[in-house]
Formats: sequence, structure tokens, C-alpha cells
Amino acid sequence: MISIRRKPQDLVRTRFGRVQEAARQGADVCRQGASNAAGRVAPIAGERMMIARGWSAPRLRRAARYVETGIAPRVSTFLSDVAGRVEPPKSAKPGRGALMAMMGAVAAVGVAGVVATRRGVIRDLTKGSGEHVEDATSADSMTVTGADVDGQVRSPH
Repeated sequence: MISIRRKPQDLVRTRFGRVQEAARQGADVCRQGASNAAGRVAPIAGERMMIARGWSAPRLRRAARYVETGIAPRVSTFLSDVAGRVEPPKSAKPGRGALMAMMGAVAAVGVAGVVATRRGVIRDLTKGSGEHVEDATSADSMTVTGADVDGQVRSPH
């Protein structure tokens, strides 16, 4: 039968002390074993590490070149395409430069029409009065104030 009575404290402490001592001894033995193993393995491990480094370095360089020349351009192209798809559409209204160019063209056509109309009127007037062509060109330089309300050109004298 199992006793449920408490053990005396001295007996418990001595058992605990024995367990602690055994744990300390085990840890010391483990440390010594690891130290001995490290002493035996260190030269071999160092040599093996150098072999592994010599084997992996060229492969890492080759992988780096592949990333630079093979993957990076593809990723760049992919990102550019995605940016084009994500970007909102441009507005359909013409820009300020196009608007100004159209206004300039309309103004130029208007000026050309005014000049052509004035030359035609002056030419018609000079034909009827018998004046020479030189006079017609001098009349072309007259201002609007030189014409009557009905469109007749007055002579300067």
C-alpha cells in the first residue's frame, strides 16, 4: 500500500540534492564530450566548409548573372505592362497647346481673308477710276478710317 503521509523535509532535500549533483555531473560529462568532439571534428569541418564554399560560390555567381540578364528584364517588362493597365485613361479633351494652335490657325485665316477682301475692293476701285497699280498698292496701306461708310475709298488729296 502507498503511503500518503508527507516525507520528512530532510529526506526530500537529500534526494533533491542527489538529483542536482547527478545533473551537474551529467552536464560536465556532456561538456567534456562536446569539447573532445569539437577538437576532433573542427579540422574536418573547416576543410568541408571550404569545399562547400568553393563549390557554391560559382553557382551563386551564375545565379546572380541569370537574375540580372534573364529575370530582371522580364520582371521590368511585366511591371511596365501592369502599370499601363493600372493607369487611368487619359482625358479626351484636347490639351491647351492644341487649342492655342487651332485659335492661331483661325486667326491667320481671318487675317488672310481680310487682306484678300481689301485688295479685291481696292483693285475694283482702281480699275474704275483709271489709276495705276502703284496707286492701288499705296491705297492698300490706308487704314479703315480712309474708307467711307459705304465702302468707297477717298483719295488723299
